[in-house]
Amino acid sequence: MAKRKSDQIELVEVEQVSASPYSAPIWEKYPNLIIYALAAIALGVAGWWLYKEMIVKPKQVEAVAAMWQAEQQFGRDSFQLALNEPGGGYDGFLALADKFSGTPAGNMAHYYAGVSYLQSGDFDNAIAQMEDFSAEGDLLPAMKYGVMGDCYSEKEDFGKALDYYEKAADATENELLAVYYLKKLGMLYENQGKKEKSLEAYERIRRDFANTGSGEWNDIEKYIYRLEASK
Repeated sequence: MAKRKSDQIELVEVEQVSASPYSAPIWEKYPNLIIYALAAIALGVAGWWLYKEMIVKPKQVEAVAAMWQAEQQFGRDSFQLALNEPGGGYDGFLALADKFSGTPAGNMAHYYAGVSYLQSGDFDNAIAQMEDFSAEGDLLPAMKYGVMGDCYSEKEDFGKALDYYEKAADATENELLAVYYLKKLGMLYENQGKKEKSLEAYERIRRDFANTGSGEWNDIEKYIYRLEASK
């Protein structure tokens, strides 16, 4: 009898554990919650698609058309006009970046505005515009970091300038951009008296971007020879 009683107790304990509310899968415990969650996801996806198709795309087309006059002034090196008043009743890059925020064209307006400020000698506003510029792909991140490096170099904040030139060189696999910013990096290190770091930048060009037929390559060979001779 004692053994039978023990078996009964064990059976009750197992049943209690298996009946625990925490053991059931969530879709069994809260079937309505799952339905609501899936519906919310579907609505979110549909809403994002509608937003892109009905708002972002038409806005992007409008933005591209609105930017052409500012781009014309930018191409003429009329940077203040490009920023604020390109003429013909068109907006400058500052207004375009705000008006068409959320579109690729509005994003690029930040880049144009940053370069325009840099060329106008307003380095703090140039940095602010570049920080608002969202750069993606193989070219744009390097271009963004390079402009920021130029800004900090002009501000004589050479530590930050060196950091951004190095980021620019590392951010792209494009040979022209990488060599351009590695050369700037090496020259600024050399200007700061950091010969070993300068030599590293130049030797990276010689090692990773060998092109004996280019003028850049001949310059780099001269820079390396000069640094090694001065050791």
